[in-house]
Amino acid sequence: MPENLKIGLTYDLRADYLAEGYGELETAEFDRPDTIEAIENALRQLGHQTDRIGHFKNLVKRVANGDRWDMVFNIAEGMHGIGREAQVPALLDAYEIPYTFSDPLVSALTLHKALAKRAVRDAGIPTAEFFVVECEADIERVNLPYPVFAKPNNEGTAKGIDATSKINSPDELAQVCRRLLAEYQQPVLVETFLPGREFTVGIVGTGPAARIVGTTEIILMDRADPEVYSYKNKEYCEELVKYARPEGTIVRRAEEISLAAWRVLGCRDGGRVDVRADAKGDVKFLEVNPLAGLHPEHSDLPIICTLHGISYQELIRMIVDSALERMPARTLRAPTVKSAATLDRAATTNRAATVRER
Repeated sequence: MPENLKIGLTYDLRADYLAEGYGELETAEFDRPDTIEAIENALRQLGHQTDRIGHFKNLVKRVANGDRWDMVFNIAEGMHGIGREAQVPALLDAYEIPYTFSDPLVSALTLHKALAKRAVRDAGIPTAEFFVVECEADIERVNLPYPVFAKPNNEGTAKGIDATSKINSPDELAQVCRRLLAEYQQPVLVETFLPGREFTVGIVGTGPAARIVGTTEIILMDRADPEVYSYKNKEYCEELVKYARPEGTIVRRAEEISLAAWRVLGCRDGGRVDVRADAKGDVKFLEVNPLAGLHPEHSDLPIICTLHGISYQELIRMIVDSALERMPARTLRAPTVKSAATLDRAATTNRAATVRER
């Protein structure tokens, strides 16, 4: 890894949005200050300079003012729209600034859980049968065997998932879907419920170079919401969830499916794939998180790495190394931004040349 890169940090701090009046649930995916501190410390220990940029609007201002970086370490989730996770990557692509993690297409595709499931299903990767409820009229069209599982189609951090997400009857389905449609203002993904063991698989790298860093089994404790890895269970995982290091044939199958899905969807640098077994023990794809949380103790990907003997600094190094493989040598130093006067002179010259050509 080249040392002494100038690396900008893009992120959304939960406290900033709470101060603006947004609610706890709206900001659930956003980061705590100690997450940013941990990433920054790891990058500095690896020999890099860091520059805290913050959220998308701050990035817009900084880029417009001429600021540039050798690379941006991007964990910004965004606030509004189905393409919110694609906003920072799209802007960085426009200015040819290298960055970590997935591109705008992958970021938007994977946030739309149903489209991601269609893509992996078309590639022959097993996933539970599902139906997308776009409006109340669609509820009667759901033709899946009970029990089923319902969640918002475009959310992360298990938002909208609770003890009622496992559904045993049409009446329950109607009630849950109406509530989710009203509360989240987006489609509801309804899937055949998978009652077997649940795993989350950590991956680093891109394409053929992508590899498994470890797998964790999600084991719910007695006081947890039963049978579902809910928002409550994730938020209070230290008390409600046991993260185990599993072994055996089912783990190898979980990793095989996860790595195949990661590559099919075009995910980059690092993240997680969630899978779960059906009643027969056959593993199915649930969803992918190409912008996984990076809190050293609270987030799933660092927890996986810790269980498998990989330090937090090593995880950050692997992510940056993967992103560096996409960087042409000429981008390893931030380009000089031309002054306004220089740009005006160039524009005048171009206009004169155009007049002569006419």
